[in-house]
Amino acid sequence: MTQNSSSGDSGSFSRQDKRVRTPRFRRWRGLLGGVAAVALVGSAGAGMVVWHQYEGIVADLPTVEGLQSYQPPVMSRLYAADDKVIAELADERRVFVPYSAIPDRVKNAFIAAEDQKFWTHKGVDPLAIIRAGLTDLTRGKGRRPIGASTITQQVARVMLLGSNAVSMKRKAKEAFLAMRIEQVLPKEKILEIYLNEIYMGSGAYGIGAAAQTYFNKPLDQLDDAEAAFLGALPKSPTNYNPTRFPDAARGRRNWVLERMAEIGAITHDAARAAEAEPLIPRAFVRPGPAPGSEWFAEEVRRQLIEKYGQDVTMQGGLDVHTSLDPDLQLTVQNTLRQGLLAYDRVHGGWRGAIKHVAGVTAETAQDGWVAALQAELAPPGMLDQWRLAVVLDPAKGRVGWLEGAIVRRNGAAQGGVPQSGQILDRDIGWARRTHPLKAGDLIMIQPQAKAESVALMQIPHVEGAVVTLNAHTGRVLALVGGWSFQMSQFDRATQALRQPGSSFKPFVYLEAMEQGISPSQMFDDSPVSYGTWHPNNYEKDFWGPTSLHDALRESRNLVTIRLAAHIGIKTVADLATQIGLVDSMPHVLPAALGAVETTVMKEAAAYATLAAGGRKVTPTLIDDVQDRQGKVIWRPDSVALISASQAEAAAADGKNTASQQGQPDVVFPGGQPEAQPAASPKPVTAAAPVLGMDDLPYLQDNRPRVASEQSAFQITAMLQDVIRHGTGFSAGKGIDRPVAGKTGTSQNFNDAWFAGYSPDLVTVVWVGFDTPQSLGKNETGGVIAGPIWNKVMRTAFEGQPKLDFPVPEGITLVRYDTGRGVGIDGFKPDQIPGVSVSLADNGASQELTAADTGAENMPDSESDMAASGGGQPGSGAGNGQRPDAQRPAQQPSGGDIGMGGLY
Repeated sequence: MTQNSSSGDSGSFSRQDKRVRTPRFRRWRGLLGGVAAVALVGSAGAGMVVWHQYEGIVADLPTVEGLQSYQPPVMSRLYAADDKVIAELADERRVFVPYSAIPDRVKNAFIAAEDQKFWTHKGVDPLAIIRAGLTDLTRGKGRRPIGASTITQQVARVMLLGSNAVSMKRKAKEAFLAMRIEQVLPKEKILEIYLNEIYMGSGAYGIGAAAQTYFNKPLDQLDDAEAAFLGALPKSPTNYNPTRFPDAARGRRNWVLERMAEIGAITHDAARAAEAEPLIPRAFVRPGPAPGSEWFAEEVRRQLIEKYGQDVTMQGGLDVHTSLDPDLQLTVQNTLRQGLLAYDRVHGGWRGAIKHVAGVTAETAQDGWVAALQAELAPPGMLDQWRLAVVLDPAKGRVGWLEGAIVRRNGAAQGGVPQSGQILDRDIGWARRTHPLKAGDLIMIQPQAKAESVALMQIPHVEGAVVTLNAHTGRVLALVGGWSFQMSQFDRATQALRQPGSSFKPFVYLEAMEQGISPSQMFDDSPVSYGTWHPNNYEKDFWGPTSLHDALRESRNLVTIRLAAHIGIKTVADLATQIGLVDSMPHVLPAALGAVETTVMKEAAAYATLAAGGRKVTPTLIDDVQDRQGKVIWRPDSVALISASQAEAAAADGKNTASQQGQPDVVFPGGQPEAQPAASPKPVTAAAPVLGMDDLPYLQDNRPRVASEQSAFQITAMLQDVIRHGTGFSAGKGIDRPVAGKTGTSQNFNDAWFAGYSPDLVTVVWVGFDTPQSLGKNETGGVIAGPIWNKVMRTAFEGQPKLDFPVPEGITLVRYDTGRGVGIDGFKPDQIPGVSVSLADNGASQELTAADTGAENMPDSESDMAASGGGQPGSGAGNGQRPDAQRPAQQPSGGDIGMGGLY
């Protein structure tokens, strides 16, 4: 019983044990299954999220195909006529260097510092990313993560993303783009883009500009140490600036050298030697504008922007060859400044010191006044040869200054050797009359050749402008728009509209010549009234019957008015507009005396038209524009070279070219060819046919004719006598070659002009105040502008052959009695020298209405002008007013249309 019982108990326990173990195993299996299910669902969900994020990132990625035609923004350069760089135009200073021209040491320096596995990875470096991630985890919070971007990733960021934000999304975009770039571009192209795009600090973009900026040398002249320094900059151009942080810059450079040795780019010995080199940056002075060329370069920049827009001009890598003659430009600038200083010295008193420096006396130690000078700013408009000085002893005129100081624009004088000297006695007296000097006064001086002597200087209030251009081609050789480009960038040669006065008269006489009137024709120089207008001569006398030759030579107003009334003021206005002297002209007689508005540049072009035999001359500052590939995309179309075959083809169409005389800029192989019929004028373009090796080139003159060659020469002959014996006598002193010209003085003596030319050169000079006011009684164009013109032309003639004005066919030169002397004029076949014929009455004898003459705007007589201009010139010249101060413009007495045509 017991055994059975025991046996039964035992069997019962076994079955119970089995019932307990079975659910536990099933629970484990269920648990594992559940975990697997969750993991599967989670993975699928995560995969969907990742895929969604990937789709979101990839969807708005930029394309990389554009990098295949990569053209970086490159600065444009302006060249003078001698092919020297005068200016650079750039939003970003970048010099593009193709991969083939980049030295290996420079490539290796950047690869060693930025991406050692550049040549082997596919756009990203996974090991570098992991290494950077682990490092970031150990650095703690609040610090910028260490980057692990490859060079390709940096290209993607700079060229395609344009963002440097720290985010995982941006890094992911960068990585995807890098892998795409690697599929599209070869490694060499990627490295070329990187080295030309990366910012290197101090305003330099790319390695070419950086080599110039830091070492003032081209890229191929860098040694290992210098190349390594450039490779150190991308990490932080600011923190490794060699001027501000020399130790950090040297340390980073040496680190790059070590990395270069590690990758085998250089030996360890070479690395040690390079590390021992001092890191000495060499100052780089960015070209341009070249001294004196600021006005010219700025006008070229304006024209380029007008043609091509801001982006192409500043980033298109244009090579712009200009007509600037650098030597003549400096001469013109210095000559104009001398003339303005001379006028200011005579007509304006000493206007006082720039400022007063407290605490400087005759007993002040040298260190004291030197420190005071070093803290002062050079005033805008101060010339390079002038010095800032402080008055030490006013009784003796002793001053102190710093010789050799570097004066930067709007910057203080730095360093310099202390000097002291005595102001010239005449200058002390000049100052004493208006503003006696005091100790501590800050003034401008110019050291003299005589030991310890200095001249007292001041910036004049009067302004001026000069343009010199080639009389045939219109190429502008020199352009000065005022006293100082630094002080005022307003270009008075191209932007200031002023009344030309009597310098307009030759174009009234040109229209008369076109109508067949002879230079010896007599017009009455006597009182005349048109409506309520009673004009007069400048001298307020009358000569009676006067030849046109004498009237133009002596600038007689009444003859000019009668002549304009006879030939019709509308015809004069049409001619002046066609020549380009004015944009529009009122049909009133005072306009014949210069009561119109023009610019110095327009007047120079108009006088060049006379020198060019009646062909309209368009001034040009640019000879040609080339794109970054060197292809000519623009050149002036006034003249062109065509082949003999083109000329013959045009001849078959019955079209003739103009005379080829007087074209010094064109060289004909084998000498001047015989006159040949040529093609009709066509604009010169970059796509013009290229002349073959055996083609004989001919000059095609595309300039429109606005006056006959004979009429233009007749005016030239008369204007020669203006300089020999007339109002322009002062302009011709010392010039031993044929020149022609005309003075001009406007209402109230507000503007002084001299416009003149030789067979090759035209120069126009203007002097006046920015806000029109009188230059002073009897301060005419011949007195003020003539001497400036004389000095410019005498310098321009040096080394040039003497040429005569060519006499055109159909003109006979005759010396004859003009009535008030002997003159030489050109006469057409139907004109008799010295004879005045009876002219048809075109209504000149009839009394004209105010609408015809503008009489309602005129003073009663020219004596009114002399009276109004008789005060001391330059009002406010002695009271410290600046010329650019806001004040009402002084209007001519009688209204807006001034009398003009004084002398």
